[in-house]
Formats: sequence, structure tokens, C-alpha cells
Amino acid sequence: MKLSKNFISHDDGNEKILVSDGTTKFAGLVRGNSTAGFIISCLEKDTTEDEIVSKMLKKWDVSEEIARRDVRKVITQLREIGAVND
Repeated sequence: MKLSKNFISHDDGNEKILVSDGTTKFAGLVRGNSTAGFIISCLEKDTTEDEIVSKMLKKWDVSEEIARRDVRKVITQLREIGAVND
């Protein structure tokens, strides 16, 4: 899966922002905390849920259960707005 080419991500130093390029049904922007921003960054290249979870476990002191829950939640929300291509 990968972030849709119709969405542009921007890191302003404090948070990750995701914006539609105007060609999608979604009209707005997505602001994410550091966890969501990390997941969005991972999605800039073709990846899998397992790969993102593995990267999170290396970056933060968190259980696999919590990392997987967070990854699934963010990916689900991004899919709802058409920001992720499988």
C-alpha cells in the first residue's frame, strides 16, 4: 500500500499535514500527531502494515499490540478519505 499520488504531505517540524491536490472527493487537510505523521511518512513509499509496525517498534518503546492498533487506525482513516492505495 502507498499514499495516493493525489495527496501531498508536508512536515512543518511539529506535525505532519496531508492535503488533497484538489482532484479527490476529500476537500480539506489532515493534521497528524507524531505517530500519525510517522505512519504517513512510511506510506510515501510502497509498504505493508507489518513493515510500518516493525519500524515503529524500532523507533519507540511501545508494545506490538499498541503499534499495530495505531497503524490500523491511521490507515483506516486515510482509506476513508481515499488517501491510501492498496
